[in-house]
Amino acid sequence: MKNEIVHRVYTFLRDFPPFSFLLQEELMALSEQVWVRYLPSGTVLFQIGESIGSHFYVVQTGAISLYREDQSLADRCDEGDALGIRPFLANSPYLLKAVATEDSILYGIPATLFLRQMEVNARVARYMAAHFASGVVNYRNENTSNHHANFTEIFTIHHHTGVVYCSPETTIKKAAQTMTDRAVGSILICNDELHPLGIVTDKDLRSKVVAGNIPVDDGVHKIMSTPVFCVSPGLSAAELQMAMVKKNINHLVVTHNGETDTAVLGIISEHDLVVQQGNNPTVLIRQIRTATEVDQLCLLRDRIETLMSRYLEQEVSIDFITEVVSQLNDELIRRCINLAEKETPDLSHIQYCWLSLGSEGREEQLLRTDQDNALVFTSSLPAAEVRNLMLPFAQKVNDYLAKIGFEYCPALMMASNASYCLSLDEWKSLFYKWVTQPGEKEVMMCTIFFDYRPVYGNHALAGELTQYIFSLFDRHELFLHLLAKNALENPAPLSFFRKFVVEKNGEHKNEFDIKLRAMMPLVDAARLLVLSHRIGGENNTVKRYQKLANTEPENADLYQMAADAYEVLLRIRALSGLHHKDSGRYIQADGLDKMTKLQLRNAFVPIDDLQRLIKHRFQLGGRL
Repeated sequence: MKNEIVHRVYTFLRDFPPFSFLLQEELMALSEQVWVRYLPSGTVLFQIGESIGSHFYVVQTGAISLYREDQSLADRCDEGDALGIRPFLANSPYLLKAVATEDSILYGIPATLFLRQMEVNARVARYMAAHFASGVVNYRNENTSNHHANFTEIFTIHHHTGVVYCSPETTIKKAAQTMTDRAVGSILICNDELHPLGIVTDKDLRSKVVAGNIPVDDGVHKIMSTPVFCVSPGLSAAELQMAMVKKNINHLVVTHNGETDTAVLGIISEHDLVVQQGNNPTVLIRQIRTATEVDQLCLLRDRIETLMSRYLEQEVSIDFITEVVSQLNDELIRRCINLAEKETPDLSHIQYCWLSLGSEGREEQLLRTDQDNALVFTSSLPAAEVRNLMLPFAQKVNDYLAKIGFEYCPALMMASNASYCLSLDEWKSLFYKWVTQPGEKEVMMCTIFFDYRPVYGNHALAGELTQYIFSLFDRHELFLHLLAKNALENPAPLSFFRKFVVEKNGEHKNEFDIKLRAMMPLVDAARLLVLSHRIGGENNTVKRYQKLANTEPENADLYQMAADAYEVLLRIRALSGLHHKDSGRYIQADGLDKMTKLQLRNAFVPIDDLQRLIKHRFQLGGRL
């Protein structure tokens, strides 16, 4: 009987990470030590602050909900999800309360035996690293605050010890001598409590002292850069790189709490990170910005894809991957624009803004799908005259993007199309027509163009257009009802018999359209709901749901579930696209492994609930 139970445990665990990364004999040995426990609905598994025992848990059947101290739902774990690992890694009590919300069967996994695998199995280590900050190791919920690219980064890229620093009154000459003696390229300026006040680098000495007129006997405070940018200890190399990119700086100071009011622990330079990891976002961005030919950008886009593939393999959280890839895609677009500007007659008298639409507008374009973009401009010249100047320029940009691998939009929704290269007033008139005289085509156009995002140029033009659109909604609420009706067009993609709804005929017969049937219902619902609240400045679907959760606390659990589901879909599509070297849109459902099928089914759950909410809120009759 015992052997039969062990075999059942083994057969179940082998389909779910991180257990799926173990060798057969390793997983069998672990399964022999697993205990099985039945929890009736309502049973508390562990409390906040409770000390850990010797096991963490995997849900075999049923569901376990995790609650924060304020009783808000933090997560929901069902078949194959593991929980209770983080306290063993952090050597701390439980931070969440776990309650069985259905009759459940749990497997108790001996923590010490399993965690030994982290020392010898790199895939297990990477998986654990990618989920380390979460209270739950939950493969279908990648929405954690931790974005570690690999296990070693967590523990080795904290900060440099032996910080080189001086007081503000130290002379420039003395500070420079200290830098030379310690063979460092920067020195921190700190007060008596070792709180960081500023930083002086080799560049400061060259530009302000050698090439400037500040005497070397003056205090170093006269040339220091301030304030310094601080981070908390424990961030990954990837997170540190992105922080430097966003702030456009080359050094980060590590303090106890990430603020300037606590003592310095260390300093990290961009060079440190470049040495640590050659193919990283910081290096790629610098190379994109200095590229002089489109052919160089083609090679760099290939490297971006390689970087993304590595992140996916290492189970880095999908929200971090989309942030990095979107930032890099934006840099590619901006560089194409820069190159096109150099080959175009002077446009300095024209204020314009390049808008990304569709998935790139939502910062979700992980793969090289077709491009969707537009131009908005303003000038003292007549709009038609300006358009004649802008269209050749826009065509160059579209051509460059196509050469990089972002194909032309089949529907010609691109800035080189005169219909989408418009003055601000013309855009306002077009949106007025769409909102006040809506037909099927107008609603469809709005679902594409309402996701516009400024990428280059005068962003204020996009902001003014957004405010105008919101003012239209205030006067024409009926349009939102039409958008709501459109958002109900694609129900959850499971048949009555719980089978995936696949294409019935055509080129993709028997394939599952993950974009149309699973992702678009979540995208459409998020867009509609943020527009109904007049929430602007955020297009990303996951972040839209997070804003909605803050705006509507009574529906926060549903919105968080929708955000988690969308991240799962993004990951599955990206993996499929990289594997098949296509857009990842169509998936062979029969070829999916058990775990991926389960992830997909879980991702469909919030679609029904969202559509019921929309139907009720916008008073749409009839059945879904």
